[in-house]
Amino acid sequence: MQKKLLTEMVGLSKTDVKKTFEPPIKKLEPKLLQGEIVVNEVNFVRKCISAESSQDDLWGKLICTNFKVSFISQDASSKQKSQLSHLLLGDHDIPLTCLEQVVTVNDTKGKKKVLGSNQKLKFNPTELILYCKDLRIIRFCFGEAGPEGAKKVCLAIAHYSHPADLQLLFGFEYQGRRYHESKGERVNGSTPREGLRTPIFDRPWDLDREIKRTGASEWRVCSINEGFSISQSLPEYIVVPVSLADEDLKKYSVFFTDQRIPLWCWNHPNGSALVRMAVISDPLQQRRIDQKVFTAITKSHPQRSEVLRSDLDKCLPNIQDIQSGFVKVRQICVIDHFEESDERWFSSIENSRWLEYVRAFLKHSAEIVYQLDGKNASVILQEEEDRDLNCVVSSLVQLMLDPHYRSLVGFQSLVQKEWVMAGHRFLDRCNHLKKNDKEESPLFLLFLDCVSQMMSQYPAAFEFTESYLTVLSDSMWIPLFSTFLFNSSKQQAKHLMDFAKNKAIPHGEDQVVYFPPVWDWSQQFSPKDQTLFNNPMYVGKGAACVQNGEVKTFRRTKKAYSHTLRGMPASLRNGTKVVEDTLTRRGSLVSELRSDFSPVKDESPSERFFRDWFSRPADQQGLLIPLLVPSHLALWKLYFLRWVPEACIPKGGPITAYRKLSQLVDEIEILQNRLRQYKGRGPGNGPLPSPSGPLSDQRRMYFKASSPHDPPSPSDVLTSSFPFSPTGNLCRGGSHGTPISKFLNGARIWLSTETLNDTV
Repeated sequence: MQKKLLTEMVGLSKTDVKKTFEPPIKKLEPKLLQGEIVVNEVNFVRKCISAESSQDDLWGKLICTNFKVSFISQDASSKQKSQLSHLLLGDHDIPLTCLEQVVTVNDTKGKKKVLGSNQKLKFNPTELILYCKDLRIIRFCFGEAGPEGAKKVCLAIAHYSHPADLQLLFGFEYQGRRYHESKGERVNGSTPREGLRTPIFDRPWDLDREIKRTGASEWRVCSINEGFSISQSLPEYIVVPVSLADEDLKKYSVFFTDQRIPLWCWNHPNGSALVRMAVISDPLQQRRIDQKVFTAITKSHPQRSEVLRSDLDKCLPNIQDIQSGFVKVRQICVIDHFEESDERWFSSIENSRWLEYVRAFLKHSAEIVYQLDGKNASVILQEEEDRDLNCVVSSLVQLMLDPHYRSLVGFQSLVQKEWVMAGHRFLDRCNHLKKNDKEESPLFLLFLDCVSQMMSQYPAAFEFTESYLTVLSDSMWIPLFSTFLFNSSKQQAKHLMDFAKNKAIPHGEDQVVYFPPVWDWSQQFSPKDQTLFNNPMYVGKGAACVQNGEVKTFRRTKKAYSHTLRGMPASLRNGTKVVEDTLTRRGSLVSELRSDFSPVKDESPSERFFRDWFSRPADQQGLLIPLLVPSHLALWKLYFLRWVPEACIPKGGPITAYRKLSQLVDEIEILQNRLRQYKGRGPGNGPLPSPSGPLSDQRRMYFKASSPHDPPSPSDVLTSSFPFSPTGNLCRGGSHGTPISKFLNGARIWLSTETLNDTV
């Protein structure tokens, strides 16, 4: 064979011989979406994987498109593999809207510059560091790349990450192309909205269904804001008391900030209503309008109970405080070197005040729950503009009160109703256009953090998982969906109307079709990856549980729903009591706190209410109140520490229990399906199904139960960052034996460094 090959090569030049033996060079091309174009690129770029050594670094091409920053590795077996495979983004891709800062560095000259739009760069960069809004920090080195190419790609990334106008966000180009290219897949040119299980609340019947579901018979859907003729920030359809006429609402609207008249949120089975509104801008009219509004809400209650007002501007931190707390905790978790902050890590987290703000919102929401359920009183949440703090509190109150909102579809409908349609300024608060840093504030992330705290305390009460919350927060930075792009329904309607006109989309086409919301997760993830959102411990409606040795079924009845509340005694609510066992099960927690539940002299009604609530076992489909003792509130590890390699615990973290539970639930469901097949077969229906036969791919759990007949498969290497991978993010010094390592092993950050050695 060798002789034949040498014979064939006689007469070939050295260059030809070299080409014959050289392996083909891999062509590095990015995966582009519809409408996506490459703006600039540079070859021979090194992506840093480790701070200590460069041997694991990846070589490849750095590309800037009109949608993302993409790195195409030459190494086919890249170490940076995420278990969660995104359909629109690769493992090394960063959406331009996700970039917080673009920093160029020249090591030889000791220069560093934060790049903005249309800025000049006077030195050739040797490094590029990208600080991302999802807390990633990515570093590229240009040692082998051409200096001009490196400079151009850095300037392109900075420019395209600062769009001058909302319409320049890539989602407008992408959805226009996608709409026309998928026309043939739609029936009669349109996709039925029924395919989207989450209601959008932009049409009257969505609100009608919610009124009927909550039994709010004294409330009605009002259309006075059609065409946004009254308020620019309210949705076109709102729910108001039956006793308030449209003409009166129009007359009163001019006295509210931005004409935001009272907006119904939810009704308790006892008739109490949760309402939100802006402040009355004319002090002279305050008393008269208050009387009209309060009277109408009182009439909507079957017992004509009192109406209470909660002024959130006076009792909760403002948006600037929340932004400041987030910046500090982000600095501590992902930017500061551990070796520089080891001794003060716990106190630094506490001093950031982020967890203090989480606790404040949970505490105030629990107090509103007492007013609605314990006092049977309707509550008005009031905020100056009714678009920030009200969104957080109204959502948390409903999450505590109504188990429907703890299902996946219910939770999404809650966000759609209380955030998107109610006019939360997502465009400004996320700072997508990077025009006004003073308006930026992570209120939605704060809400998700509050939800994660409740999930950690009541893990069987929520249908969705911590991974779902984290993915939802990441979706804010992907500008392909309508949910997190706009400040109000009017702004969305105006921009999408212009968009439809520019893209030749037929007049009257449903906006959900040509610019869909984020709730259709099949746009981003495969069916298998979506199963990561399913909580194996969830106790849904009608699900059985074992309580005191008896099998019981949760059924929502008005009586049980109204009187199984539990809350916090005063000794727990003032933050002074510390419980040593911070990860207790429900039963041990009750026994530990039983002494606090004994009746006390001069006990207030609210203290009695909370004492009674805590003294009973938790009904996962009843009302839930979070524990607010500082030791029960922990840093949201999966969100804040998922990209920190030093904080990643191999074969550790909650994912290990999640995997075992998922496999157990999957096995139970397989047996249930086979039992149903067995019961459904008559005597002459043929043989029974084989226990080792093929199983349906439509299984709820990500981790599947293994069968003795299954071929052996390599075990997954799971880490505490699952389903995310911290590999390839900027590394810092080690954490072994430091306060952060103790925190990762279960210590709570509220313990001071002085007492840490005695308690951990």
